[in-house]
Amino acid sequence: LSSYGYDMRVARYFRIFTNVSSAIVDPKQFDDRSFVEYEGDVAIIPPNSFALATSIEYFRIPRNVLTISVGKSTYAPCGIITNVTPFEPEWEGHVTLEISNTTPLPAKIYAGEGISEVYEVSYGDRKGKYQKQTAVETMMVEHSSSSSPHPRRPGPSGGQLRARCPRSRQASRARSRDSARS
Repeated sequence: LSSYGYDMRVARYFRIFTNVSSAIVDPKQFDDRSFVEYEGDVAIIPPNSFALATSIEYFRIPRNVLTISVGKSTYAPCGIITNVTPFEPEWEGHVTLEISNTTPLPAKIYAGEGISEVYEVSYGDRKGKYQKQTAVETMMVEHSSSSSPHPRRPGPSGGQLRARCPRSRQASRARSRDSARS
């Protein structure tokens, strides 16, 4: 338990992705021969590949809570990414972890160590700025002064303020016309 979430540790059982059978990844007809089963204290994920693993911890998510699992920052600088995964209210079980090695080198994953953190998310209670969206939104940034290069305008929902991209559509069109003329 950290000050903001729960550390989730990876267990000793891994399914490491391999291309031994030269299969095509098809999420609708996944070929289990694309994985090598491995159990041990250290798993090696091949370059530009991934592994599935399970958490040591068993979770029971309360009815009024949504959680999200995010990879620990310890691994990110090494190119090891754990997939962001939500745990819906009343979900329970050991978590299947998707661990990607984005580097051109083999990567070690140590069983028993924290690889991800689980955070509670409750947007409704916190009146989150992305709450009740009805369309694709750009980032919403609050500015401390009116001299900002990013104007704040009311969005489609009325009172919400959204930051707009600094390039306007008209300026972009003018640049395109100018470059086409050259």
